[in-house]
Amino acid sequence: MAVGGVGGVSAANLSRISQLYQRQSADLTSSVTTPAARVAQAAAGRGADFGEAISGGLQSLESMDRTAATKAVQAATGDLTDVHDYVIAATQMQTATELTTTVRNKALEAFNEIMRMPL
Repeated sequence: MAVGGVGGVSAANLSRISQLYQRQSADLTSSVTTPAARVAQAAAGRGADFGEAISGGLQSLESMDRTAATKAVQAATGDLTDVHDYVIAATQMQTATELTTTVRNKALEAFNEIMRMPL
């Protein structure tokens, strides 16, 4: 029988939802107890994510560079059947390099700005 006039919600479903909620609440409170520990855990997670994102981006850039270089050699030797593939790879590489350079420059500007801040 439906509880509270809501179709499809039975007392057994409500009981199961309540148990799941209580288990999740207990897991959250047992894993991190102090606000300082929560802040440290969040900062460590963000730092690792940022590092992984930078590493992944640089690996992707290196892969694009290898692809563009391979297609350039194939185009020069006549082994490439479609020149458009080379043009697309070269354009992707150029755009990725410009983006990487821009991000690096912005990061350096932010670092220098932080270093100029008075203590």
